[in-house]
Amino acid sequence: MADVRITCITKPQNRNHEHITHVGNPATGWRWSVKDVVSSIDAKTNTFYVLDAKTGKRSDVGVVRPENHAPYIRTYADGVWDDNLLSLPAC
Repeated sequence: MADVRITCITKPQNRNHEHITHVGNPATGWRWSVKDVVSSIDAKTNTFYVLDAKTGKRSDVGVVRPENHAPYIRTYADGVWDDNLLSLPAC
């Protein structure tokens, strides 16, 4: 299993709500759809994380499965779901 750092996100143009379609890390040359990341987490083939730019603190990425909505990814640190992914720059 690989431990993979996410450093950038892609959101669709002209959206009123926060919605991430892809994540990646240009330094290591990868970019995946959120659907592929969810599948990888579910299959336990990779773990994903982000680092806070100010503190260097790690937040792991998990899958959220709301009712009547497609699964999506979100960061989790210190027992709390947070929005660290949304603070990352665009890919």
